[in-house]
Amino acid sequence: MKPSLEDTLRAAIRTIPDYPKPGILFRDITTLLGDAGAFRRAVDELVHPHAGNKVDKIAGIEARGFILGGAIAHQLSAGFIPIRKKGKLPHKTVRIAYSLEYGLDEMEIHSDAVTPGEEVILVDDLIATGGTAEGAVKLLRQMGAEIVSACFVIDLPDLGGRAKLEALGVDVRTLIAFEGD
Repeated sequence: MKPSLEDTLRAAIRTIPDYPKPGILFRDITTLLGDAGAFRRAVDELVHPHAGNKVDKIAGIEARGFILGGAIAHQLSAGFIPIRKKGKLPHKTVRIAYSLEYGLDEMEIHSDAVTPGEEVILVDDLIATGGTAEGAVKLLRQMGAEIVSACFVIDLPDLGGRAKLEALGVDVRTLIAFEGD
């Protein structure tokens, strides 16, 4: 009997206590990425709701969103947009400031990465407080993108990120939740 999706993901995601600071349980997907079966299953589950639908681009948030987003883009025959921290892209960029737990940061995309009206799926490994994903949604919309959905392997629901994106009218898809984190 095939293990459930939740059992597969829980077994493949490593939890590191007290990282990056005391009291935090860091959910590390590098172990999931290294497990071919779990990685394939996670990507397939994120792709499934969009299979057969027109999607122009997948936007991945640096850095784990690049790995997941690239695999999803491949399966959906879509282009890929890297969303990077300020100063990492070599061409003309469009930038937005966004909130983090500890202050502000900036992210950017190339100014020619999105054509107005393109349908885009946002991808990252985890949604926590939602500041980074909210900034990415606003940046993509500023460029004229239509956000089809935002997809994450992990949701930390007690931190409210999903609700923040849903308040922006974004359909959110996650595969597993870790309560109390």
